Amino acid sequence: MRSDRRSLLKHVAIGSAALLTFPLHAAGARPTIIRIGVAQQGIGNPPTFSGSSAAVANAKGWIEDEFKADGIKIEWFFFKGAGPAVNEALTNQQLDFAFQGDLPSIVARSAGLKTKLVLATGVRSNIYLAVPPDSPIQSVKDLQGKRVAIFKGTNAQLPINRVLEANGLKERDLRSINLDQATTLAALSTKDIDAAFGNINLLRLRDKNAARIVFTSKGQSPVFTTQSHVLVTEQFEQQYPEITARVVKTFVKTAKWASDEVNREEVLRLWARAGTPYEHWREDYDGQPLRVRINPNFDPFLVARYKDSVEQAYRLKLSRSRFEVEQWIDQRYLKAALKELNLENYWPVFQPNGKILGT
Repeated sequence: MRSDRRSLLKHVAIGSAALLTFPLHAAGARPTIIRIGVAQQGIGNPPTFSGSSAAVANAKGWIEDEFKADGIKIEWFFFKGAGPAVNEALTNQQLDFAFQGDLPSIVARSAGLKTKLVLATGVRSNIYLAVPPDSPIQSVKDLQGKRVAIFKGTNAQLPINRVLEANGLKERDLRSINLDQATTLAALSTKDIDAAFGNINLLRLRDKNAARIVFTSKGQSPVFTTQSHVLVTEQFEQQYPEITARVVKTFVKTAKWASDEVNREEVLRLWARAGTPYEHWREDYDGQPLRVRINPNFDPFLVARYKDSVEQAYRLKLSRSRFEVEQWIDQRYLKAALKELNLENYWPVFQPNGKILGT
């Protein structure tokens, strides 16, 4: 990094391992840099991630293109520790925007972190339950007393609890173990655990005959899926509203491109660059229009999910307090972008029960 910026550097630990360098904002009418955090580990060089329109914007460099003429640099920071690690960086004022799941953002907001949710991305994503191939476990109901991996503090924890409750169980009925994705795959392969909840990456073990999938939310109620968003710090939004509007508009334009069926193959192959095979993305999205999940709108379903998640997190003692979701979700920039781009009716609208409006 250039010597003239060394005085603006801070270091924070990401998870329990590597250190990243975060430049601080200099005073001025507009920022010299926009710092975006990602609650996923970056893969490759340059690092990429997957599963959302935000990931497409990163891979295509479209946020960078938007601000190139202004001389504003875009910095992406990737966190192996997922949402909780992003919260630490946000708390230390080391990020301006973040791609993050609902639960970690709720935990941070309930503790007083001042953020605003500005658009949805990576919504209605599936969860999976895998067991060793020779396991007697055949369904979620068989998990009582078993050693089950759950990546706690992430946006999967609440829908996993909903799945358990739908099958007459609670998380305390399991011997739940907090493991990240990589450790989960290793532990399941060696049978150090009896089962694992996770995402599409569990299909890797299935294809190696190292695991069986005994549950997936695919094709079931969307209340069992995970939800994510892009947020902005209140400090950045208040200081740079025009810049915030341009960031949101670029993400919306990306969502439009990524949800066009003409681009399906390219989108799935872009995501595959982050490590999950193309064939698994194709399987996960099979039979589902891209507009269902690559959708920037906080529609009635998503707002209801966030309200429910606030209540559920408080009930499960994962967060400190309840708060008003409508005051947290700031749709002004999103609605302005949709209107300007003539996309107000482009994506399907889901009702609180998970059904598309008009069906």
